[in-house]
Amino acid sequence: MCKTRKWLAAMAAAIIIGGLSSCATKQSAVSKLERFSYELRDNGRYYTVEDWQKATDKFVKINRRIHKYDYTAAERARIGVLEGNCAKYMAQGVKGGVTDGVFGIGSEVQGILDG
Repeated sequence: MCKTRKWLAAMAAAIIIGGLSSCATKQSAVSKLERFSYELRDNGRYYTVEDWQKATDKFVKINRRIHKYDYTAAERARIGVLEGNCAKYMAQGVKGGVTDGVFGIGSEVQGILDG
């Protein structure tokens, strides 16, 4: 009986820890998007063409990671705002003419905006 009780307690602890870690992972993806949005807002005006290429790649990676998880309606709304902010800052970079010299970056940003 004692071994069974210990085994059940261990299983319950594993389930709780697994549940908490998945929430932490899902929230860390949103936190990454939020930090990225602040980075674009604060430093985007200083970006070079290469920086914008890296930023576009980073945005796509963060976006893929976020869409692996299920979120509540409130969380999805927050994600939408953050993604919109990122797209806005990226569009401002394109509009500022920084990325005009690189074939494809403007169309990638336009694809992000369309998405």
